[in-house]
Amino acid sequence: MEKEYFAHDTAVIDEGCTIGKGTKIWHFSHVMKGAVIGENCNIGQNVVISPEVRLGRNVKVQNNVSIYTGVICEDDVFLGPSMVFTNIVNPRSAIVRKNSYVRTIVEKGASIGANSTIVCGHTIGSYAFIGAGAVVTRDVKPYALVVGNPARQTGWMSEYGHKLRFDEKGFATCPESGEKYRLVDGNVFKVQ
Repeated sequence: MEKEYFAHDTAVIDEGCTIGKGTKIWHFSHVMKGAVIGENCNIGQNVVISPEVRLGRNVKVQNNVSIYTGVICEDDVFLGPSMVFTNIVNPRSAIVRKNSYVRTIVEKGASIGANSTIVCGHTIGSYAFIGAGAVVTRDVKPYALVVGNPARQTGWMSEYGHKLRFDEKGFATCPESGEKYRLVDGNVFKVQ
């Protein structure tokens, strides 16, 4: 049976992983046994996808990213170049903690900027935007913009990746899509 995805000749694809139709896996990347990659993903060069990692549809993984066991990325997630996930809270070289991996969830449409670090055990909310170089040490709300070390929220982002400016009534409009958003009790919702 012919595979329905593309893998560069230098990519290593272990038996026992699942790769969706239309996905592209580039130079020197490694997909390990038990990993599940959805349809139409793009896996850049020098990427490692560890056992039991789950990537939804249309996930974009830029170069030099390691996605460790315990990470789940939903559909349409963007992982910027050289960003980092951890999966153990208290790693030590001499102590094996393979049964102590901590789950990290990146919800639909979230973007994580280049060179960011996501400390394990947190949820990155849908359409959240993690600025380049940020160090995330707590959960991030949907649509939140966070930057810095440690990461702090500085605003809100639209689903198209534009900073939202809310009026005195708590409404904002994305300048690209025209979609409307509402800020209520410290949370943002898209107006249907």
